[in-house]
Amino acid sequence: MSTDGLQGLTERRVLFVGGKGGVGKTTVASALGVLAAQRGKNCLLVSTDPAHSLGDAFDRHIGDHITALAPGLWGLEIDPDAEAKRHIDAVTAQMKQFAAPEMHKEVERQMRMARLSPGASEAALLERMAHLLLNEQNRYDLIIFDTAPTGHTLRLLTLPEAMAAWTEGLLAHSRRAEELGQVLRHLTPKGSRADLPTPFDDPEQDPFKGMDRRTRKVAETLINRRRLFHRARRLLTNADTTGFVFVLTPERLPILETTRAVEALGQFDIPICGAIINRVLPDTADGEFLRRRREQEQVYLERIHQELGSLPLRQLPLLPGDVQGLDALTEVAAQLEQAGI
Repeated sequence: MSTDGLQGLTERRVLFVGGKGGVGKTTVASALGVLAAQRGKNCLLVSTDPAHSLGDAFDRHIGDHITALAPGLWGLEIDPDAEAKRHIDAVTAQMKQFAAPEMHKEVERQMRMARLSPGASEAALLERMAHLLLNEQNRYDLIIFDTAPTGHTLRLLTLPEAMAAWTEGLLAHSRRAEELGQVLRHLTPKGSRADLPTPFDDPEQDPFKGMDRRTRKVAETLINRRRLFHRARRLLTNADTTGFVFVLTPERLPILETTRAVEALGQFDIPICGAIINRVLPDTADGEFLRRRREQEQVYLERIHQELGSLPLRQLPLLPGDVQGLDALTEVAAQLEQAGI
């Protein structure tokens, strides 16, 4: 793998394209997908934006089912709210099977509260993403997620602990909460990183010995989910297969957000390929207004190189019109290739 993480970007297996809203990250993610397909890759583009921006970029309906967009390129739009509803409904039905009949009303009440709680949509969304990462990686050469790493991916890294803590609170109402305490403590190792293995991550061991059927069912659910995120997290931190690409514009707020995101991802050893500076004024743009705008832009470009200079950087020019449809995305893909991606 090149030391310049943006060279040969489409040779990776998983890419996350993130950035502040409005900087053109969906356009860049879509163009990367087009470029990968042109290079003979089977590529899946996944959007987690409830505004369905991926469909807008390709100027066609995609929705929550894998849709062919071009030879070698497919798209999928995951609606976080709809995913949260499906997730909560499934968990409710499952927990009612495990709980005693007198506990069913309490389970329903807890589930209603969980659906409205902060992070509920992210929890359901990230579980879907984890399944995609692990189940679809053999079907596609490259999976590109159009999402914000500081929001979604950092939650993915801490989600197993949050889910274990929440489940422990729910099961505290059960007569078997004390019996499950040891299991839940192993699912939430104190003073250590979430990605450290526990005895329950070893498929060769049977951590359920001595448990009755109902307790075993609950424990299996928790441990299997723990293993799911543990496997996904190992994939995310593998620099040979996975990378993050930031998209920003030469403006103050996108620079600030990108700088914070780079620092946050670095704390979790997430491989960062580089950053694409989008919508840079082309040299051919003229006029007094654009001259003054270019002077201000140059100040921000210098700031980007100062604060993000340790990352590989590329620039894409500001286009005269909106990028919409496969033809327009193909032009952006050509610009990415020309920039050395």
